[in-house]
Amino acid sequence: MQAAFRTFVRLPQAIGRRLQSTLVIAEHDNNNLTPITLNALSAAKKLGGDVSCLVAGSNCGSVVAELSKAAGISKILVADSEAFVGFLPERLAPLVTATQNQFKFTHIVAGASAQGKSLLPRVAAKLDVSPISDIIEVKAADTFVRTIYAGNALMTLKSKDPVKVITVRGTSFEAASVEGGSAAQENVAAGNLPTDLSQFLGQELSKSDRPELTAAKTVISGGRGMKNGENFEMLYSLADKLNAAVGASRAAVDAGFVPNDMQLKRKRKCLWTCPWLRRRERSICYTLFA
Repeated sequence: MQAAFRTFVRLPQAIGRRLQSTLVIAEHDNNNLTPITLNALSAAKKLGGDVSCLVAGSNCGSVVAELSKAAGISKILVADSEAFVGFLPERLAPLVTATQNQFKFTHIVAGASAQGKSLLPRVAAKLDVSPISDIIEVKAADTFVRTIYAGNALMTLKSKDPVKVITVRGTSFEAASVEGGSAAQENVAAGNLPTDLSQFLGQELSKSDRPELTAAKTVISGGRGMKNGENFEMLYSLADKLNAAVGASRAAVDAGFVPNDMQLKRKRKCLWTCPWLRRRERSICYTLFA
């Protein structure tokens, strides 16, 4: 009788886990997936239940083909339209909301990139739930770990929202393997999208073999001791040898040595990197490092 009672208590938890479903927002350039999408996919698998991916773009068949090879994806939802060129959040948010209303996912996940952090707060507002930002660990389907106080402390939070809208720190989860999968594809309607809120004019990419600052395992940072922007070339040369990213202190950015997207500081770039190399920087209290 006692053993039967224990089985009865645990059964609803198992049922709830099977009924969970997660939508991962695929980030791409219409040709290739961005690496953080595969990190977000790994986080989604830890939630349990079915995992679906949404690919929105224009002529993005190569992205769909690449993503369909990833193991653990049950379905790929494809929204192919010229309206999605540039991954504009004002146009993607209504699409994600409509997709959520149709399929009733329990979780919506994206990488904590500039695009993901622009998109998912809009989606959360439309769904009337609180976004869960920049998680570094999944403890349960409703319990997550994220950093607070500029990374100087860790917070475990439990969400009671019916839909969990989550951005994932890419460096905290291994990239999912793009092999062994055979996900089914399903087209979703673009619907009526607001086209007067923003317009994609173009994109200029700086080509570099160095990893992105928020995804790098090794970071070299320069401060005001570099004296000028030209001296950062020394750090670039070293970074190329170490396959590292290059960052800068607020003082170096304010002095105009480097652009502000290189700044390592609270609300700028929050890193979990090892090792960490610094060049004459005085303050590190605002940056998480290991």
